[in-house]
Amino acid sequence: MIRHVAVIDIGKTNAKVALVDLTIMREVILRRVANAACTDGPYPHHDVEALWAFILDSLAAIHREQRIDAISITTHGATAVLVDAEGGLALPVLDYEFAGPDTLAQDYDAMRPPFAETGTPRLPAGLNIGAQLFWQQKLFPAEFARAAGILMYPQYWALRLTGVAANEVTSLGCHTDLWNPWQADFSSLVDKMDWRRLMAQVRPAKDRLGPILPALSQQTGLDPQTPVLCGLHDSNASLLPHLIADQPPFSVVSTGTWVVSMAVGGRKVVLDAVRDTLVNVNALGNPVPSARFMGGREFSLLTDGKPQDWSEDDVAAVLARKMLLLPSTQQGSGPYPRHAAQWLDAEDMTSGQRFAAISFYLALMTATCLDLIGAGGPTIVEGPFARNRLFTRMLAAATARPVIASEAATGTSIGAALLAPEGGAAGNKGERIEPPVDLGWANHAHSWRAAVDAS
Repeated sequence: MIRHVAVIDIGKTNAKVALVDLTIMREVILRRVANAACTDGPYPHHDVEALWAFILDSLAAIHREQRIDAISITTHGATAVLVDAEGGLALPVLDYEFAGPDTLAQDYDAMRPPFAETGTPRLPAGLNIGAQLFWQQKLFPAEFARAAGILMYPQYWALRLTGVAANEVTSLGCHTDLWNPWQADFSSLVDKMDWRRLMAQVRPAKDRLGPILPALSQQTGLDPQTPVLCGLHDSNASLLPHLIADQPPFSVVSTGTWVVSMAVGGRKVVLDAVRDTLVNVNALGNPVPSARFMGGREFSLLTDGKPQDWSEDDVAAVLARKMLLLPSTQQGSGPYPRHAAQWLDAEDMTSGQRFAAISFYLALMTATCLDLIGAGGPTIVEGPFARNRLFTRMLAAATARPVIASEAATGTSIGAALLAPEGGAAGNKGERIEPPVDLGWANHAHSWRAAVDAS
């Protein structure tokens, strides 16, 4: 029986290895390290060797405390790995925030499929994996020619653990330009560029790719038969427990560097590609209307080195004076990609008032994303923002729907662990926040929307 699943969770800002106990659906051990891109070499890239050392060290340390029954993997999106015939890197793993691919934007735009085919909006830098690969092939033809396979990021780590190459739909279907979610097949771009021959076999997220490699078993102390699951994209990992256990309509907001909103069973809407809406593909292979903005990055920039304490008096002052932060701190993505951030009525605000206004801004951006994708029913918030009571209360006020603040430290870990076949189902475990009775909250949301429209 599989009870304890070690989840390798590579986020854009932090990398984690969590041990999830499936009998209580909680992380019982969590190891974390900062994840920063390297700036040496031909372009900014992920330090996969440092991450690999952290992963193996964490697996060994966790196993000394508690037997690991299986390993699952989840990572951020917008990342592909070109591997050679021996499984090594044909090129460094490009950091999707690198603007290099924009230099070939005109040529790439002539090749990429329309939004109607892929559900992928055109995004800057390397946020479309197709743009990354196009740029790498044009600028590094000799190195690209050495590639024997193209893997999505979770499956790259699975390859290193098992020696088995695979791909999987949640990462392929995450604003890549590579996947047609309606046909459940690669897009026309993949065939235009002759990349299909390089694409590893697409397998379900829950597939056991194999046991851990013998040398890694010896290095970490894990049982040599420890199974490694194929793995999935991190936002879809947050969604999976609710797909299993909850009745639609509902939405899930996965918070980290990115705040990704996904609607299940909501009203039908026409997605607006210009406002960073997209079609994700969930772990069951079904299309999911989604929207996102770089909320975690914005929070870090806005609060860096500043106090995060607040009081109810601070909240009352922000609501009464309508102190507003308007979008967008991070431009180029999100529902207001071309808006420049500005403060309104924010003179002489205290640190507590500033923190409250920032939390409200992030909630109102999230509410906008949910509206764009036709969300209905309760909103389940996963990840760090679930612990921000100002965020969850304003989100409930702005949507006029209840918010459930997930208890899990990292919702992605629970979802990834549930790929284990013997895993149970996790329902809505967390505090339920109803829309505030005080109309000041809803009025604040209305004022924010009016100010954004006016700007």
